[in-house]
Amino acid sequence: MLTGLYEGALEDARARELLEPLGDLIARAKSAPEVRDLTGLIPRDHVHIIAEIKRRSPSKGELASIADPVGLALAYERGGASVISVLTEERRFGGSLKDLEDVSQAVSIPVLRKDFIANEYQIVEARAHGADLVLLIMAGLADEEVARLLEITHSWGMEALVETHSEDELVRAVTLGARIIGVNARDLTTFELDQELFGRLQHLIPEGVLKVAESAVVNSQDVTRYREQGAHAVLVGEALVTGVTPEHTVKEFVEA
Repeated sequence: MLTGLYEGALEDARARELLEPLGDLIARAKSAPEVRDLTGLIPRDHVHIIAEIKRRSPSKGELASIADPVGLALAYERGGASVISVLTEERRFGGSLKDLEDVSQAVSIPVLRKDFIANEYQIVEARAHGADLVLLIMAGLADEEVARLLEITHSWGMEALVETHSEDELVRAVTLGARIIGVNARDLTTFELDQELFGRLQHLIPEGVLKVAESAVVNSQDVTRYREQGAHAVLVGEALVTGVTPEHTVKEFVEA
């Protein structure tokens, strides 16, 4: 499944590159608004909430239509979210680069482009559409690819959330110098959840690296569990987009 997701994302990126070559995209990215200050993501007593805009997923199917992603992002921001995560993968997640750009223009907090990123074009594309962070998934990339993508990301002033799903992947991420490391409770090859994965692995993340717990959040008790296990930030998607009052829910999670 993960291989297919990367293949589809890269095929779509190549099609966009035919319309806007890398050189033209670089020029546009250079004129984009400056990267937002990420120092606000430093560890604190309460966890940071990375609030996600996601219409569907391969594991759950349709989640929410989200006709107004900007309105949802603003509700997240009012609730106290520290980062907005925007799915831009179209085929399986129903996202778009337009969502990313519209949200980035509307909010004042950092925005993460969440996609299956594997080349320079996609990173420059993220910056051109207003992203401050990008997602890199260790399970889908070789070490040399991650190292190069981290270098490109940092050269644009952005940061990368480096996602892991196992001890081996986490050790690789640390060795490569990732500054923000996520532990995803959902295995992207089987889509099975392991709610205790973050708790077992977080001690391997060195001091000075931001620890992000991803997935398996249904309520504030789940956020509290991650906080008590050492998470600095928690990425939440499904529980927010399927809820009735996202602003209130974010506030509840921030205070958990």
